[in-house]
Amino acid sequence: MKTLFLPNARPPRTTFALMAAGQAGLLLLLWLFYPLQLFPSLGDVLRALVDLTTTQGLIPELWASMTTALQALGMATVLALLISYLTALPFFRPLAYAASKMRYLTLTGLTFFVALLVSSGHEVKLSVLTFATTVYLVTGMTAVMLSTTQQELDHARTLGLGEWRSFWEVVVLGKLADMLEVVRQNFAIIWTMITLVETLYQSEGGIGLLLYKQNRYLHLDGVVAIQLVILAAGAAQDYVFGLLRRVFFPYASLAAAR
Repeated sequence: MKTLFLPNARPPRTTFALMAAGQAGLLLLLWLFYPLQLFPSLGDVLRALVDLTTTQGLIPELWASMTTALQALGMATVLALLISYLTALPFFRPLAYAASKMRYLTLTGLTFFVALLVSSGHEVKLSVLTFATTVYLVTGMTAVMLSTTQQELDHARTLGLGEWRSFWEVVVLGKLADMLEVVRQNFAIIWTMITLVETLYQSEGGIGLLLYKQNRYLHLDGVVAIQLVILAAGAAQDYVFGLLRRVFFPYASLAAAR
């Protein structure tokens, strides 16, 4: 019990799980018995969740959004890796610098130009999400590459590796775990933006459009229910990425403080 109140302590996994479950249960009890005046009650949210699932197609809409999000993430990851790895060559470094600064652009003004370039609503949504995700991924992935120390590269050179082979072994293969962590951290960006693009292009539906309709008609219980579903889906995907990192790169956690 004392380890729960010590800085940098790592309690047993079972203890941590029980603590998290207890805190979550306490919040649910407070929500159930002491609801905020302007916030829908737990019962209203649960009833709205049942109605959304049974009559308004919550699950198919969630699946439509999730497939679009995964497509955008896959395309953005490939583009961001290509741009980031090209920064090893000085000629391409301005490209990565410019791409990272584009994360300050707002999507509202870009959707019109994207719509002129592609032919369908799905392609517009996919293009906008891919662009928005790529610029954030480039920022994180470039920072990972710049974290490579001179000692790491010199060690590869002393083993007789050339510049290209050193880059492959130290930066590409050696930083894959960190690149996956960057992807995991930035996947949430897609979920924060998907409501915008699904509202603008409504032909394919999506959970963002369903959320927009609930908000438009002031169905606050439905809004909270959908937000909780998105939160649960995001947490599950976050866990999957963390699991993949532990399975394929078990060495990545060896340097963490224990």
